Amino acid sequence: MRCQKDWCYSNSMFTIKTSKVLQIHSVWYGILKWVICVLIIIYVCIGLWSKKMYQRQEPLISSVHTKIKGIAEVNIGNKTRVWDTADYTFPLQGNSFFVITNFVTTEDQMQGICPEYPTNRTCCSSDQDCRKGRINPLSKGVQTGNCIKYNMTNDHPKIHDLSDTCKHQKTCEVAAWCPIEPRKNAPRPALLASAENFTVLIKNSIHFPGHNYSTRNILPGIDISCTFHKTLKPDCPIFRLGDILQEAGANFSSVAIHGGIVGIEIYWDCNLDAWFYSCKPKYSFHNLDDEMTKSLHPESSWFASVLSGSFRYAKYYKEGGVEKRTLIKAFGVRFDILVFGTGGKFDIIQLIMYIGSTLSYFGLATVLIDFLIHMYTMNCCRSWVYRFCKVCEPCAVNEDYYKRKYETSLEPKSALKYFSFVDEPCIRVVKQDSLKESLQDMKSEEIPRPQKNFIKLANLSPPPHPDASSSHVPQEEIQLLIEKPTSPPQARPEWCRCGHCHPSQLPESSKFIEELCCRRERGPCITTSALFEELVLSRSTLRFILLYQEPLLEMDADALNNQLRRCAYRCYIEWRFGYEDMADLAILPSCCRWKIRECFPKKDGNYTGFRSPNRQGHI
Repeated sequence: MRCQKDWCYSNSMFTIKTSKVLQIHSVWYGILKWVICVLIIIYVCIGLWSKKMYQRQEPLISSVHTKIKGIAEVNIGNKTRVWDTADYTFPLQGNSFFVITNFVTTEDQMQGICPEYPTNRTCCSSDQDCRKGRINPLSKGVQTGNCIKYNMTNDHPKIHDLSDTCKHQKTCEVAAWCPIEPRKNAPRPALLASAENFTVLIKNSIHFPGHNYSTRNILPGIDISCTFHKTLKPDCPIFRLGDILQEAGANFSSVAIHGGIVGIEIYWDCNLDAWFYSCKPKYSFHNLDDEMTKSLHPESSWFASVLSGSFRYAKYYKEGGVEKRTLIKAFGVRFDILVFGTGGKFDIIQLIMYIGSTLSYFGLATVLIDFLIHMYTMNCCRSWVYRFCKVCEPCAVNEDYYKRKYETSLEPKSALKYFSFVDEPCIRVVKQDSLKESLQDMKSEEIPRPQKNFIKLANLSPPPHPDASSSHVPQEEIQLLIEKPTSPPQARPEWCRCGHCHPSQLPESSKFIEELCCRRERGPCITTSALFEELVLSRSTLRFILLYQEPLLEMDADALNNQLRRCAYRCYIEWRFGYEDMADLAILPSCCRWKIRECFPKKDGNYTGFRSPNRQGHI
């Protein structure tokens, strides 16, 4: 036993299950399939070539170094001063640099005690408004507790929009660098407007670790006296500041007043294959400043300065042994250099993975054809197809394909009962609990009938000739028929349509389940057809089916008719319903049920009718 069990396990391990394929011979669907496949092949090839899906892509690591060149002449009052790179350039951490374009100075500041510059926050009317030792993050110093008068000078601008506490021009006294920096508007035009002609040299080195490849944007033999131009000199690493802002969609003269932020993007799209080598940088420029917010407050220089690129720094010196400084509030343009890109090189693994992933796309043709066939089965879509395509090949193909591929499976619920009419192509379903009237006229749900070949069992043995059927009947079976003759036909019930139905013998509460005719409308009964005789009433066929299912079946004379009758019930159900396991759920018409009983009668003549709980159906 153990060896047999191990052998079963080994057999199950080496079995393969494959799906069954249904082949459709249709010119229309064949053309549709090849059109979809050609479109998929074109899409795959375009993706393979344009996106370089045959390469292994690697990100880069980068370093940037900048050098700015330019001289500016600045006129402040009666003084003229020349600014060079050390004056207007401030290197920042990371890939950024800052160029001063405008500034405001507060000269001769030294440590001392002086009044705060008048604002809504610093004005006072008495010493009680000032507290000694108070430090405000927005203040310029530490309050001494005194409220003193602020002396206006010609150098200071007029003060507007102050509260009533500043009517006497008194502010809190602070210990700070005096005099306190006044709030001044940035000069217009910008003092370093000539910075538009400054140039910056950007040195960018990159490395692809995965491919062990390094390069840079300045290669041997490049003309270092060039200036970048988008079309004429796209590879030149020297940029004019005015051209950078112009490419970013900004005006240098307006940005230079309060400053701004500009992004310089360097994109590397490198093809490292020897047969298609290409690895050059592409430069693009973007204005990263919030110009929309600035335009909402054009009259507020303070608001513009908050949003701009500005900072303060001081130059310290000593005069007469006293430490002094010149405070400079600088406005300028901050340039952020952003480097990104990928380097690709041929890799057989990537190519195989891409081809393998795209093979599933070819299943779209089958999915689309299945969808069209499924849509055709809907009544609304079918009427639309016939309206515009009355003689169309796919219509016939759809019907045949749908019958072969799709099979309706009924849910085995004992509360549901199934019946059918010979003059209707469908099966009807009704709940047993809702049977309050004759089953013949009751409203029911329709489901499609599966197309199934019932003759497959009959074909196993050739049916006997109708004339000779009686001669092959054993003597004991004929004796049973003689002992219990059939009862004479009774009056036809009102729900009968074929004229061969009998009234129900069930109690009054459950008689509705047997009040069913073989037809929906009036017409000939199904029991009068030759097919009914061959499939349901042929004794030789029924005997063969019983012995085929159970070869050692003992057919004694007493139980033979009962066995043949039950087999006839099952044959009728499989013929009319298409399912083999419907014996306990299907309802036979009264005419068919009594015709079977007449051919294979019960010895005592007492029939129990339909039974569902014990799964025996009609007895």
